[in-house]
Amino acid sequence: MQSMATLASSSSLLLSSPPSNFSPPSLYSAPRLSLPSFSHSNALSSSLSISLPFLTYPTSSKRFAPSALSVRASATEKKKVLIVNTNSGGHAIIGFYFAKELLGSGHEVTILTVGEESSDKMKKPPFNRFSEIVSAGGRTVWGDPAEVGKVVGGVAFDVVLDNNGKDLDTVRPVIDWAKSSGVKQFLFISSAGIYKPTEEPPHVEGDVVKADAGHVGVEKFISEVFGIWSIFRPQYMIGSGNNKDCEEWFFDRKCIISSAQKRSLESHTPFQLLIFHGLAVR
Repeated sequence: MQSMATLASSSSLLLSSPPSNFSPPSLYSAPRLSLPSFSHSNALSSSLSISLPFLTYPTSSKRFAPSALSVRASATEKKKVLIVNTNSGGHAIIGFYFAKELLGSGHEVTILTVGEESSDKMKKPPFNRFSEIVSAGGRTVWGDPAEVGKVVGGVAFDVVLDNNGKDLDTVRPVIDWAKSSGVKQFLFISSAGIYKPTEEPPHVEGDVVKADAGHVGVEKFISEVFGIWSIFRPQYMIGSGNNKDCEEWFFDRKCIISSAQKRSLESHTPFQLLIFHGLAVR
């Protein structure tokens, strides 16, 4: 098994489902991404999953030292994975690279992008690189996630990743369909934007979230519906295939802050980047 790329930062957190007696088939193998996280499961032997101490939606801030978390995928047991991908913004690149990684490990991947294939948005990255997914054996489809069952043509999946919705109204149709069609594991790309401001940046495990944030409602609902689930909370994405063109802003900001504080680029200024192949997350 080949070792995969590593993600590490103290500002992008991940929640995962609690342990259960259920032993799902695994997407595990070599380390793929490593995130400081909080979780309340032991490594699930058969899925894209997480293990570490877990604290759910705290009302008061309790800070913990960042801990390492691994999400792995192997071809020991091939899984059918559906990625519901946004058609704009920095998060779109997450679905693209996620699909490529899973295909590289031998899994079957379908990526459903919101909207129409003929849209002008599809002329921009990462969508104009979707031929890389197809050439790797993946399937690309377009449509309305609210009609996900119809769009995927009744195909059954083991795992669903929603990398699109920001509120329960948008994600619930996907959740309901996934549950009713027998999906065993649900993954959701949330956002570090749900955290309340802190006087001690960066955000860490236990920081208070905004109760009225749309992503929070989705996270809670997923945890109630699925026995096996994982939630990622990234912030800003930069890197190859991203369509936000914001890399220079991040590095200019870093240099300005460092210069003002008379610190080097290696200092502990409140600024972090996650690297995932060509992708980074602040």
